[in-house]
Amino acid sequence: MKLTFLGTRGYIETVTDAHRMHTTALVSYRGRSVRIDCGEDWVGRCGEVRQQAIFITHCHPDHAFGLKQGAPCPVYAPPEAAEEMADWPIDDLRVINCGEPVTVGGISTEAFDVQHSTRCPAVGYRISAGVVTVFYVPDVVYIKDREAALAGCQVYIGDGATIDRNFVRRQKDTGELIGHAPVRTQLTWCRKLDVPRMIVTHCGSQIVKGGEEAVRRVEEYGAERGVEVEVATDGLEVVLR
Repeated sequence: MKLTFLGTRGYIETVTDAHRMHTTALVSYRGRSVRIDCGEDWVGRCGEVRQQAIFITHCHPDHAFGLKQGAPCPVYAPPEAAEEMADWPIDDLRVINCGEPVTVGGISTEAFDVQHSTRCPAVGYRISAGVVTVFYVPDVVYIKDREAALAGCQVYIGDGATIDRNFVRRQKDTGELIGHAPVRTQLTWCRKLDVPRMIVTHCGSQIVKGGEEAVRRVEEYGAERGVEVEVATDGLEVVLR
């Protein structure tokens, strides 16, 4: 399996050479590829990437709005996102339900419920190809069935909106938690469930503005927990075997 990070910037105004495009990743295996998310700065550019399918985690602008002018391939989205996207000119929009894996080109993708936004429910994806399994979740407060989602994963690809600042709050009308778990917390999930490696994407201001110092702090949190960690940058390619 090869991971290509086409974009790693969260929904922030700051843009750098390392973090320029909204968060999206390409998962490739034996000449076939699926893409996860397509934010609004990809509008009109989806065809620049060769992909057999696009999987959407949720319908926030930086994850789905790049498809507002259509898509060159089938698009899979969880029910709430698919409903929001129903009027977009997507020729082949399909619903993906949690617990029902979809296989495209030898790449199996299974959605898992995660808490992030009550108004725009999100999922993370457990992705398997050959002998490799990863979990990809760019926006998350917590994973509702974390043990099943991360079991046997070689890599956890998680939310970099904040390194250690509190970015979680309660929705006033429902009391539900919304926002983003810090990288530090997600590294603890990896330690507890024996996931040896984390790659940080969907980078927020702490990382994008913090540069090398921020990356060092992320690496220190990883070392404290015995988890190998790196911060993804636009264009990063990772081969997993």
